[in-house]
Amino acid sequence: MSLRALTYPLAVTCGTLVVIAAWVPFADLDQVSALAVVALGVLGYTGYQMALAFGVLPSGAVTRLGETGGSGIAGRQGESSEVAPNHRDAAGRQGASGIATGRRVRQQHRLVSRSFLEISVGERTVWQPVFYEPALSTLTPTDLDITPRSISAGSTRFFPSGRARSTEPPGKLVDNPTRPADPPAFTPTRRLILDAQSTVAAPFAGLLWVYVMNGGLPAFIGATTVAAATATWLSAIRGSDPS
Repeated sequence: MSLRALTYPLAVTCGTLVVIAAWVPFADLDQVSALAVVALGVLGYTGYQMALAFGVLPSGAVTRLGETGGSGIAGRQGESSEVAPNHRDAAGRQGASGIATGRRVRQQHRLVSRSFLEISVGERTVWQPVFYEPALSTLTPTDLDITPRSISAGSTRFFPSGRARSTEPPGKLVDNPTRPADPPAFTPTRRLILDAQSTVAAPFAGLLWVYVMNGGLPAFIGATTVAAATATWLSAIRGSDPS
C-alpha cells in the first residue's frame, strides 16, 4: 500500500502549523488564543480527513450504493453481474463489500479542482472524492474492490478525501482518456502554487482582524500570513487535483 497520495497534504499541514507557531513569540495573549484556535482546527480537520482516508471512519460509498435496497454493495448482487460479493470489513466483522465498476473524473468548480471515483452498481452511481496520485490520471474504467473501509483497483489503494456523494459534483467534470498512458509527474511546487490560488482572500482576513482587534501593521501581516497558509492547507487536505 503506497502512501504517496497522502504525502503532499500532510506536508502542507505541517507547513501550516509551522507558520502558525512562528507568529506565537510576537503575539499578545488574544492573538495567541486565536492562533491556538486555528491550530486546533487544522489538527482536528486533518485528523478527520485521515480517519476517512485510512478507513477508521467509513466514507459512505457502500451505504449510498445500497440506499435503494439491500445492505450496501453486497445487497445488490442480484441486480447486476458487475458485483461479486464477499463479506468482510476492516475490523474483521461481517460487512458488505464487493466489486463495482469505477472510473475517475476530475472536477473543476471555481478555484476547486478535485479527483472523484465515479462508482456504479446497476443503476446506482456515487461519486467518491479521493486524494490525488498520478495513477488516477491514467485510470481507465475498471473494476474496483470496495469495502466499507477501503477502495482499491488491483494493488493500488485510493484514499477517500471526503464523504461519498449520491449526486453529481457541481462544476465541470472532465473524463479520463479511454486508453492507458504514462502517469504524469507534478512537482510539489506546482501543486503548492495551484492550491495557493485561494489565498487571494487572505489580505481581507488580515484587514478584518486589524479592524476588530487593532494591532497595526504587524498584526495585519501576521493575520494575512496565517490566513494564506490556512487557505492553502484547506485546499490540499480536501484532496486538490494538480492535473
